[in-house]
Amino acid sequence: MKKAKSTSTAKTVSSTEERDEVLANRLVELALGQREHDTYAELPTALQKMNADLRKTIKKCLQQRREQALDEAIERTCEEDIKAWRVLRENVEDLSGTILFRRDEGADVEVNAFVVPLFVHTTGGLRSDQCFQDEEAFEHLRDSFQDGGLESSKASVVLVSHAYHLDEIECIGYCHLNEMVHEAFDAMTRKKTSAADAIARSMRGWPQSSFAPDDNAIELRFLLGFVLKKMDDPFYHVPEKEAAADRYFEARAARFRKWSQQVMPLLQRSLVIDGRNVQIDFLYQDLFHGGVEAALAELEMLRLLSELQHAMEANGVAPEEVKAIVGPMETDEAVMLRVSLHAMANDTPIGAIDTPLNRMENMQNAIAEIADGLANAGIRNIQIAKLFDANGAPGAVRQWS
Repeated sequence: MKKAKSTSTAKTVSSTEERDEVLANRLVELALGQREHDTYAELPTALQKMNADLRKTIKKCLQQRREQALDEAIERTCEEDIKAWRVLRENVEDLSGTILFRRDEGADVEVNAFVVPLFVHTTGGLRSDQCFQDEEAFEHLRDSFQDGGLESSKASVVLVSHAYHLDEIECIGYCHLNEMVHEAFDAMTRKKTSAADAIARSMRGWPQSSFAPDDNAIELRFLLGFVLKKMDDPFYHVPEKEAAADRYFEARAARFRKWSQQVMPLLQRSLVIDGRNVQIDFLYQDLFHGGVEAALAELEMLRLLSELQHAMEANGVAPEEVKAIVGPMETDEAVMLRVSLHAMANDTPIGAIDTPLNRMENMQNAIAEIADGLANAGIRNIQIAKLFDANGAPGAVRQWS
């Protein structure tokens, strides 16, 4: 028979581990204190200490797996001040997906989690029991990140043999991701095989497919991996001068485009084994949170364009026969952007679609992204409204160029 814990032991536990509410309050306070700081300016001494305290508290939450404290702090900060919310969220994302390991001898090393989002086109949709059955193809795919110049030849790369569904990716919380990064570090540095329970838990399984066998399916999936690199590796050194930095990132983007073409056959073998045709559109490899954010934005754009296409088809008009007006929508809740379509022949409204504004993106950039998407869809007459009123009427309309 097990003995109950003594009262003194219970008091010790409660005194050494702060409550989620206390940690959340501290995070909110520290983030609000840095809301007016320019991200690219040098921090004054007082803010340096505040930033160090913020990151120390975030690390504590991650180490103790206090997901609720982090989520509560981010939500409350968002309600109080959007600039403070960005400070807090960027620090939480950075520390959860990237871990720096100090070494007594030799260069310090860093491990980070990355994703490559994929839009996969098939007939009938993907089937989980077919994915990553070809071990040889998977090994070549893993090696390609270094062979193709996406990662340094001196680094170590771990790739998870699973095509993550968005539902699975969104279930990976900050503490869970941090635990996965630690497991990846162990796998790349220890001679003996170590357990990777957190990585195993992340593969929850795909939801049941709703595609019929003859449906043309487009599905979002993610490759998830980890890279261990030395902090003094010149491969990852971004030049300080702007022009040189631009050339550095342009070269990386060019290598990624070449890599995506070269690995297409490997991924096709890894995703489908019954001979069906597979086409893949790649989004750029990025750190975990940035890659997921980019994929969600692209998914929302595809949804928007699909609904606009349905509206045009229902009204029997082609893209070159319509005018699109884009602008913010007046609402009491979240900031929305509206796209309103009109037939150019008689200016008759033929449909309007609303999409939420991403908090991490400013209004001007979001409108430009939508306008570019409309242009790529064949719509040539695009206008920008300063605001759509509560009745859906656009005001202060100008031509987009």
